[in-house]
Amino acid sequence: MNTLCAQLGIALPLIQAPMAGAQGSTLALAVGGTGGLGSMPSAMLAVDPLRAELQKLNQSGLPYNVNFFAHTPPLPDAARDASWRQALAPYYAEYGLDVNAIPNGPGRQPFSAEIADVLTEFKPKIVSFHFGLPSPELLARVKAWGAFVLSSATTVREALWLQERGADAVIAQGLEAGGHRGHFLSMDLTEQMGTFALLPQIVAAVRIPVIAAGGIADAAGVRAAMGLGASAVQVGTAYLCSDETSTSAMHRAALQSEAARHTALTNLFSGRPARGIVNRLMRELGPISSAAPEFPQATNAIGPLRAAAEKVGCTDFTPLWSGQNASACTTGPAAEITHRLAEGFK
Repeated sequence: MNTLCAQLGIALPLIQAPMAGAQGSTLALAVGGTGGLGSMPSAMLAVDPLRAELQKLNQSGLPYNVNFFAHTPPLPDAARDASWRQALAPYYAEYGLDVNAIPNGPGRQPFSAEIADVLTEFKPKIVSFHFGLPSPELLARVKAWGAFVLSSATTVREALWLQERGADAVIAQGLEAGGHRGHFLSMDLTEQMGTFALLPQIVAAVRIPVIAAGGIADAAGVRAAMGLGASAVQVGTAYLCSDETSTSAMHRAALQSEAARHTALTNLFSGRPARGIVNRLMRELGPISSAAPEFPQATNAIGPLRAAAEKVGCTDFTPLWSGQNASACTTGPAAEITHRLAEGFK
């Protein structure tokens, strides 16, 4: 057992990536029961649903990771909102929807004092963040009950920043990873690197454990990451079609088709770059658009289009999150997927 495994209380140096919108505690428990570390994405959960999921996780007696976003909510931008509505107006007209009736909503919320209050009831041993870290005051609250803190870094500079501010381990998120990029010190996508270029540079730069993430979908990828100095690996896409996820039938079909070979970073669905399978909206507006409001406000305008299209079996406006390597994204129990990945540790 390596040092990080001992710190996390797990048998396998394997972390299931938190995947908001595609899973709940069921997947986390399935991976945890097989010796890895299951993760619970919590950025989209209100207080009561979060408390309910934490109760299930706590009752299991298994170690688990609770994940949150640490972004700064943007200020309102009426001009940008108007540009976004204009860009989407033809699609709204196509489905007979009113582009002026786009709902308002908070979207994904950053870690807050209210959420910290809920966590204090359960004192989870592992807490992770995306987009940096929360304020020093909130981080101190999490650390006060002895939580082990993880956070994503997409550059060496971000890894050093996290180490200096109290992260106990860094997740080196390569450009191949599905879902939202974790960058937070710079929005310049040209600074982003692939996993196997980024990983050894972060390992050489920091004193804390480094977890490799992005493009790792099978035992060979696990073996390569560990050979480059990773203390553990984090895997997401390979679990997206497992029995324990809530991935939709249309998303599953896309992941297991030729379409999954073409992914791109896009800000159209949330306002922040995230990797997903290329669909109509990404092709026609371009995957990155200056019209899209800042994260997470772009989501509100996409929601009605997505719902209308999905009713007729169409994924033109659906975020089909996927990493660049969906080759091992298969159906079946998460335990079987974990066992296959674990062959890379032998």
